[in-house]
Amino acid sequence: MTPSRREFVRILAAGALSHGARPALAQPAPGAGLRKAVLISMLPTTLSYSERFALARAAGFDAIEMQTVANADEAAEILAAAKTTGLRIHSVMNMDHWRFPLSSGDAATVARSVAGMETSLRNAALWGADAVLLVPAVVDAATSYGDAWTRSQRVIRERLLPVARSLNVVIAVEEVWNKFLLSPLEFARYVDEFNSPQLKAYFDVGNVVFYGFPQDWIHVLGSRIVKVHLKDFQLDRGNGRFSWKNLGEGDIDWTAVRRALADAGYAGYLTTEVAAGDASYLKDLARRVDRFVAGQHPLETR
Repeated sequence: MTPSRREFVRILAAGALSHGARPALAQPAPGAGLRKAVLISMLPTTLSYSERFALARAAGFDAIEMQTVANADEAAEILAAAKTTGLRIHSVMNMDHWRFPLSSGDAATVARSVAGMETSLRNAALWGADAVLLVPAVVDAATSYGDAWTRSQRVIRERLLPVARSLNVVIAVEEVWNKFLLSPLEFARYVDEFNSPQLKAYFDVGNVVFYGFPQDWIHVLGSRIVKVHLKDFQLDRGNGRFSWKNLGEGDIDWTAVRRALADAGYAGYLTTEVAAGDASYLKDLARRVDRFVAGQHPLETR
């Protein structure tokens, strides 16, 4: 359920605007703790960007993760929404890496992928984001694991890192269901081989539950982690079924994950990547993240 226009105006008046003028693109203070962010796809598309940003701010989120926007006018509208609401755009999710993988053996496909990533990097620079999420490769019948490794590293090193350096934006590679980077040791090695401050890890807590434990991955990746996605996952091994869940409703040991992040010294943004919902749903989700940050189970209400 999405809020009506009238409901939105009420939320805005009671929440975001009641605090007075907000600083544009507010940044966390040095040494600040973990901060809550929401993925743009979780907010109602029936609202304008300013309205969506204000809704997230009123729900208790500090920042937002955008997706690639090629249209200049739309990108400018998004920047204005961030300035108006004070909701920081902290990262950008690149959108063309699945359809056009960097690891493809086809030059035209790689060119499309590079162009999409360049757009994402320029979006990040415009919006004040410090990182762009990248799925670095896809292993399939036409691309072996070894080829995915070498091809993607070559393209990132030769064609993307120079752009990232010039814009002072980090390329954050994420582990996803792409049959690639299937262990934390491989993920760490992949990042380390670039030997670049502009290439880091974007760690998704839920994506590894099929074949590992997120707290173990965090301990191995350590300071390589620059961004974190939060979602829960439930696996019925007896029936071979699985489902994505809201925080605290799946199989993840959230207190162990929180301890692992503390051990790794992670103090960045935690971006929720779960189902979309209305204002009350978003407020509840923000409270779940607050409990997680405090070292509690997301559903604990003590």
